[in-house]
Amino acid sequence: MSVGRILVSDEAGNYLIKFIGDVRVTLCGSLNRYMETIFGNSDVKKVVVDMLEAEGLDSTTLGLMAKLGLHCRKAYSIDVQVFCQNPSILHTLDCMGFNELFDIFQQVPESNAKLHSIVSVDAEVDDIRKQVLEAHKLLVQLNPENSTEFTDLIRALESDQ
Repeated sequence: MSVGRILVSDEAGNYLIKFIGDVRVTLCGSLNRYMETIFGNSDVKKVVVDMLEAEGLDSTTLGLMAKLGLHCRKAYSIDVQVFCQNPSILHTLDCMGFNELFDIFQQVPESNAKLHSIVSVDAEVDDIRKQVLEAHKLLVQLNPENSTEFTDLIRALESDQ
């Protein structure tokens, strides 16, 4: 798998997040920071996550995606649109219950967005631990069946605090 990258675009309340390669916890501080800029905007019209070039997403990334979807639905009354053709990622999204939270499409969207790399954030170990904990709790909230997979990790992270 290739090293992961995240590209973003924000134009007039329309946000695009593009995952490329293998997106892992090392990028989650940057992703979380970018999501906070979305959450700070009161005029969000559309949020799109392009996974067409993604090769893999770890559970922390998926948890942040759940955070994004839950917030967009609650605060803006919109569902995040996800574009993905990778059968493995589509299966994971389905198993985790993302089909209840996102509008998932397999075709390639039309876009002329000007993408740029997400701002890199060097997070402290404690901040990373908090983000990983929050992400996994959100995955369990999204689909209680996920608790079997993540309960031990959640307990371990909570005991480290």
